[in-house]
Amino acid sequence: MRAFFFARLVETRYAWRMPPPPLARIIDELKREPSRTGSIVITVFGDAIVPRGGSVWLGTLLEFFASLDVDAGVVRTAMSRLAADGWLARHKAGRNSFYSLSEKGKQVFDVATRHIYDPPLSGWSGRFELLLIGNGEDRDVSREALRNAGFGSPLPGVWIAPSGVPVPEEAAGAIRLEVSAEDDSGRRLSRESWPLQRTASAYLKFSKSFEPLHAAIARRPLEAADAFTARVLLIHHYRRVVLRDPLLPTALLPTDWPGSAARRLCGEIYRALLPASEQWLDRNGSNEGGPLPPAEAALWHRFGDP
Repeated sequence: MRAFFFARLVETRYAWRMPPPPLARIIDELKREPSRTGSIVITVFGDAIVPRGGSVWLGTLLEFFASLDVDAGVVRTAMSRLAADGWLARHKAGRNSFYSLSEKGKQVFDVATRHIYDPPLSGWSGRFELLLIGNGEDRDVSREALRNAGFGSPLPGVWIAPSGVPVPEEAAGAIRLEVSAEDDSGRRLSRESWPLQRTASAYLKFSKSFEPLHAAIARRPLEAADAFTARVLLIHHYRRVVLRDPLLPTALLPTDWPGSAARRLCGEIYRALLPASEQWLDRNGSNEGGPLPPAEAALWHRFGDP
């Protein structure tokens, strides 16, 4: 088994070549940002490894990050930090290291996966869930949990979400009310409760960065290695925007909301990249038992229409 992993690493280790221009520009933009190696690792796991059993050999990750010109030592440090912070679990087999999501990581990833890939809400009942949070010791914990669950805050201590959004356990002690609002009032309340303008700007930036890639792959599909790199960076950038978006129903959003176009763009690029990117994992992805198992069927239905 050790010989298998060593041979796999030697075959392609640090085999680097210039990616096509649109992808090269995206990689260059990434390099100008503060180090995000740990965040990209999270994207790789959530997007590509979880659907294929959930465990991966460190050598597979090192090979991918070599395509981004990220040093192996930087990757190892990021993996160690993610394991120390409780996101990943490390397994050793001889001198080989394998990583999988911890229980904490699985719970967070389940929520994030639905937020990223599932269709957003289209209808709205005209009602909001309204929570009143006191000044107790658990206030900060409640606020963070509510924000992560998609609640917004128009006033200190007041949190809202469209009726039907689950209330996190951390805010179970809040005073709960249900209020109604007309569309105009609802849109105004939404503007006061969530940073929609900032989110809109982030969506526009995402679309501007990835539209050239969309046009390029329509003319000529990417090879497997470039397709996997493009897929990871696509979801890495999109995830950073959409996980801050409460995904409000259409009736509560501005008529020119750019999130809808960004999701369509992301879905079209993703579906175009998926077959070739999965071929890269077929050839290069390994876990404790050897090659990664085939992807679960749900992978092929991501970014489906409502």
